[in-house]
Amino acid sequence: MLHCKRFIFNPLEENTYVCYDEVEQQCVIIDPGCDSEREYHELYDFVSNNSLKVSLILETHLHFDHVWGAHDVAEYYGVQIAASQRDAFLLDEDELRKMGIMSMMNGTFKTPCIHRYLKEGEKIPVGKDALHVMEVPGHSPGSLAFYSEQTDMLFAGDLLFRCSVGRTDLPGGNYEQLQQSILSKIFRLPDNTVVWTGHGPRTTVGEEKQFNPYV
Repeated sequence: MLHCKRFIFNPLEENTYVCYDEVEQQCVIIDPGCDSEREYHELYDFVSNNSLKVSLILETHLHFDHVWGAHDVAEYYGVQIAASQRDAFLLDEDELRKMGIMSMMNGTFKTPCIHRYLKEGEKIPVGKDALHVMEVPGHSPGSLAFYSEQTDMLFAGDLLFRCSVGRTDLPGGNYEQLQQSILSKIFRLPDNTVVWTGHGPRTTVGEEKQFNPYV
């Protein structure tokens, strides 16, 4: 059975997750957004104190707040970073400058190298469980969600929030696609599926079906 530890990192209060099998002591890190030594140590200490082995870094999408610490975390653990190829353009320096990110971060942003491109239907092993890759475009062209059928747990990135949805006014965003991704994929999951969001508190599929006014 998988477990989840949430960290709230960087000025945009992005959610970084460690998804782990405590018996097998294996984990993946999802959307490492660390931007300070304190935040890096908070993440590293949790992994170390629980004797976890990091196998991979997963990115739900490649907006800067979700990859802020990806370069350094990948280097620290000697692991690969996996994401969708459709979001690769978001790491282009010209794109980052257009969004004002390079200046906001005083030129210290380390662009991560994406080592592995993920596609719909792939399975990412985490101990004796696995996360199923779901392509859910809308917030960004390459937005991904990661679902554990065994644990009924979903990492949704910025696709879906508690009683809200991700913005679609950033490059490549599309509101109709976002709605379709939620309706055709997320809302077909069991109602008791816990949804770990890219910002803010967790929710469930059932709650969002009932209360979310944007879908």
